[in-house]
Amino acid sequence: MDANIAIPAALIGDPARAAMLQALMDGRALPATALACAAGLTPQAASNHLGRLTDGGLLAVTRQGRHRYYRIADPRVGEALEALSRLAPMPRPLDPPLSPKARRLREARTCYDHLAGRLGVALADAFERQGLFEADGPDRYRLTDIGHARLAALGVDLTGLKPNPRGRLRPCIDWTERRRHLAGPIAARLLARLFDLGWIARGAEGRSAVLTPAGAKGLRDAFGLELEPAAAA
Repeated sequence: MDANIAIPAALIGDPARAAMLQALMDGRALPATALACAAGLTPQAASNHLGRLTDGGLLAVTRQGRHRYYRIADPRVGEALEALSRLAPMPRPLDPPLSPKARRLREARTCYDHLAGRLGVALADAFERQGLFEADGPDRYRLTDIGHARLAALGVDLTGLKPNPRGRLRPCIDWTERRRHLAGPIAARLLARLFDLGWIARGAEGRSAVLTPAGAKGLRDAFGLELEPAAAA
């Protein structure tokens, strides 16, 4: 029997609920008030939508005192949202220019738990050029010995990674660049380390990411990644 994709599609298809889900794509948990603001709703209206997303298994909720914090329930939800973003129409040449927010998201952003945008694609290209990963079956990679050594030198902790049926490192087609960046548990550990090092900082929009001057130098030294000035601004 085919899976009933209409159920999650109906949940995601509502513009207000889609806005809430996109606001959570940086991997953090947010209170209901912040999600109401992201969707342009009153708190009462937002509560109904959040309840439906939680009941539908797309969001998980944690109570802290009087407040409830919502987050993406499962990495597969983030992957589904990213896949839908690739189906969404991109601006055509005659369309109005991208807004500053859209340009920042295109430059660098988090895709739930890994790095995306031009920076994420450039980092994946650098990994490939330097032989840090190799194919491990359809749509999955494995780190080479040099890849393990390079990430260890950077301080990326790869211990305790649980077996993953989709692989620990895999390609994820970027919805703005239409090329692949790196996803999976290893990519998530790498992004966390880049934040810890201060090489990447969170942007004003939450999901956007900003490459710091230290990060531009560090990624060049570690992976030979030469960045355009706009990426390092």
